[in-house]
Amino acid sequence: MPHPFTWVPADQARHASTDSTPNGHGYPTGTEVMTLCEQQLTADNSENAWFWGTCPDCNVAAHELTGVEIPTASKAAER
Repeated sequence: MPHPFTWVPADQARHASTDSTPNGHGYPTGTEVMTLCEQQLTADNSENAWFWGTCPDCNVAAHELTGVEIPTASKAAER
């Protein structure tokens, strides 16, 4: 089942958005999106942009939308 959001690099971080995607897969560079951290940003779908760190506020909101807990360091060590 697909997630109710799409990851999008923008403003030097990987953000998430529930905006519809023009091609059903992602946001082309230059597309304006409203992110889960409540910022209006311009997508940068360049290869290097996918290496940027994840926006912490979008990460929390994405986990809330999916009902998945954010792993903590102690839980990760238990694996």
